Amino acid sequence: MDTSLERIRAKIAEMEANIADLRTAEREIRALEKLPSRKTRPGPGPKPKRKPEASNQAEARQTIGSAIADVLGQQGALSAAEIAEHIRTTGRDISNRTVSFSLQSLKKRGLAKSADGKWTLRKARSRRAR
Repeated sequence: MDTSLERIRAKIAEMEANIADLRTAEREIRALEKLPSRKTRPGPGPKPKRKPEASNQAEARQTIGSAIADVLGQQGALSAAEIAEHIRTTGRDISNRTVSFSLQSLKKRGLAKSADGKWTLRKARSRRAR
């Protein structure tokens, strides 16, 4: 009987140790539940394109190329500095260098030409009917 009683006591001690381990695990789980969980963010997606903001919401801001084309269409042949001055009179802050770069771009696209330091628009070609 002594041996059976000792086995029962040993088993009870083992079960109490298991209960203590389970209580420790329970406390740890409760502590983790109180902490804010780490939130994963989705990877960066494509950024939305920004639309140019206009002072007048009804019409968008004119591009530099179209502003240059408007000035040349109204005034005729002008130097880059004169074009920049005409655009500045409309209230747009623009440098001569910016106008010069835009004129070179228009020239590469075949929309403007330069002769004796004066810039003009190229005449529009008529398209043949197919």
